[in-house]
Amino acid sequence: MDLRTYGQWAVVTGATSGIGKAYACELASRGLDVVLVSRSDDKLRIVAKEIEHQYGRKTRTIRADFTDGHSIYPAIAEGLQGLEIGILVNNVGMSYFDHFACFLDVPDPERKITEVINCNMLSVPQMTRMVLPDMIKRGKGLIINISSEAGVRPQPLLSLYSATKIFVTYFSQCLNAEYKGKGINVQCVAPFMVSSNMTHNMKANCFVKSASGFAREALNTVGHSSYTSGCLSHALQNVALTVLLPDWLRMSQFLVRKLQRLDEVITVKRRASEEEKKLREKEE
Repeated sequence: MDLRTYGQWAVVTGATSGIGKAYACELASRGLDVVLVSRSDDKLRIVAKEIEHQYGRKTRTIRADFTDGHSIYPAIAEGLQGLEIGILVNNVGMSYFDHFACFLDVPDPERKITEVINCNMLSVPQMTRMVLPDMIKRGKGLIINISSEAGVRPQPLLSLYSATKIFVTYFSQCLNAEYKGKGINVQCVAPFMVSSNMTHNMKANCFVKSASGFAREALNTVGHSSYTSGCLSHALQNVALTVLLPDWLRMSQFLVRKLQRLDEVITVKRRASEEEKKLREKEE
């Protein structure tokens, strides 16, 4: 559908890399001006210039660190003032740890718990309540909330991340039911693996989507689905996992131990690869 019918501006959080940047670029390519919200001024300027140069759209940047909690939102609201915001993409998110781990097996868990909840959960309703009133007045608007396949079912060794993502899913579904009659579409997107910083920029293949490819396919589902895996590949993986990995197996001690051992192997290989890369750089 023509996304310009929602309004002139799209707001994207976590917009300087990965899925967020891909959504921002794809929305600009479809004729929308874009507000980029992220924590790095330098990266914001780079992405803004890229969008303006490549797509000829206007941009606005707002620096905000979503791990800081409620104190950041007055400044964001001021940056959005006066804009006709048709689309909000609540993309910003972070993992509890960079690999499988039990809840307490991370450095400084007290700080990490607060940061993950502030970033993954608090950001979604706070950003939504800023843009929703004007959308209701105009009788149209689109809110896209990025959840995760890790939130579709409980996932041991990703406990906090999984729990925050099911919050996003339930909030999206309830919001869609409450405001659909007022012309507001709320879509929840729950992807599998997408090549990004969070997934160590894994090579894209038939299972792992590139961020740009994923954003393009996911935006094509707008108007057709309020809940989506985002692309055909991920939808098929969801069906396969539902059949091959039932909840009783997913939550079993057997699988937890297997995942822990697998993670140990992956970690060793990753460290060896990083050391090899450093040695090559020194030789050059």
